[in-house]
Amino acid sequence: MDYRRSYIRDLLASEPPMKASAYGWVKTRRDSKGVSFVQLNDGSCFADLQVVIQEGAIPESELRRVTTGACVRFDGMLVQSPASGQAVELQATTLEVYGDADPASYPMQKKGASFEFLREIAHLRVRGNTFGAVFRVRNELSWATHKFFKDRGFMYVHTPIISASDAEGAGAMFQVTTLDLENVPRVDGKVDYSQDFFGRQAFLTVSGQLNVEAFAQAFTNVYTFGPTFRAENSNTPRHLAEFWMIEPEQAFCDITGNMNLAEDFLKYLVSHVLDHCRADLEFFNQRIEPTVLETLHHVAESPFERITYTDAIKLLEASGEPFEFPVFWGCDLQSEHERYLTEKKIGRPVIVTDYPKEIKAFYMKLNDDERTVRAMDVLAPRIGEIIGGSQREERYDVLVSRMKELSLPEEPYSWYLDLRKYGAAPHSGFGLGLERMMMYVTGMKNIRDVIPFYRVPGSAEF
Repeated sequence: MDYRRSYIRDLLASEPPMKASAYGWVKTRRDSKGVSFVQLNDGSCFADLQVVIQEGAIPESELRRVTTGACVRFDGMLVQSPASGQAVELQATTLEVYGDADPASYPMQKKGASFEFLREIAHLRVRGNTFGAVFRVRNELSWATHKFFKDRGFMYVHTPIISASDAEGAGAMFQVTTLDLENVPRVDGKVDYSQDFFGRQAFLTVSGQLNVEAFAQAFTNVYTFGPTFRAENSNTPRHLAEFWMIEPEQAFCDITGNMNLAEDFLKYLVSHVLDHCRADLEFFNQRIEPTVLETLHHVAESPFERITYTDAIKLLEASGEPFEFPVFWGCDLQSEHERYLTEKKIGRPVIVTDYPKEIKAFYMKLNDDERTVRAMDVLAPRIGEIIGGSQREERYDVLVSRMKELSLPEEPYSWYLDLRKYGAAPHSGFGLGLERMMMYVTGMKNIRDVIPFYRVPGSAEF
């Protein structure tokens, strides 16, 4: 059988004996008396295919080129394996080497390497067990996202990467310009942006939410899934300058409907990776975080608790816990507070609603008490906040008032205000950071290890 259009995972599931071909990269090679064993992988699954080469089956001059990292093709017979831990093996009779790998300089050797070192070779780290598993899970989460929304009648919207406004109202943004920075045009001492490429000041977007809201006012159920950018100088294991956000928006939907969608979405993603990435998750559970599988099953099977921010503060104040960050009404919940609620007090995922308006974005719907907004955060065991969202403020006068309170200029948001002037529908939405979700389902501790090529302060390699 010719497997040039198939994967090693298909070989591992095949019924021997049969003629077969296997393509991939060499993980290891070991030689014994009269036989060589090669572990081959093409990235399609966690398991390697063992290739057995009997002495004399392949010329020694060619066999010497089968080193760790080499890209090769073997032809032979797929047979039942007498060795434990594998059902089949390939008894090779021919070899083609597509690309050699110098064993003296190839950095992905069998010996262990730190994640810090592997970040320096991000273009090669994907060939190893850990990062092969990471990016198979990332692929499945991405496909599951599109399937979840497609099956529910949502339209996929491509929102712009370049923006003239800050969706969060107080974010740190990357400026986009073609002006000569050594000879910046000025008028009355200020930069003359009329001479810039867009004729005005422009930035990389921090969120696609405001734009996707416009589509919700025409197509009802929509979502965007794309890169966003934050110029925060935060060099921590939880921050990136470039990351991917999933942001659905629903017209005719209140905060309760928003919470229902968020809970369904999170459970769907978790169930999907449990069903489709079992071997990868078992690896993470064994090598990275021993609670991964238990936590994911718990999330998939548990009803989410729902409490108000005010009640959450009361629970935290009564806890007697020595929190590093003080708890009081009006404080922004920290990870330690969120984990206490989900892990110690309530024991399952929690959705917290109705936050003080001072700690939430300008576009969130103001409650009748005029102190809180219809915000909601989904908190999960082991990580804390994983989804943030709200019912949006659809009342024109209230939105303008909130913007004035926060000293936000109306001009950059004029089009956003138009959505409230012309046939505004009540609507709600939320955001889920793909990398945050990746950390959750894999147990990886550094966000730089769940994105192919990370961007952080001082580093934009590859």
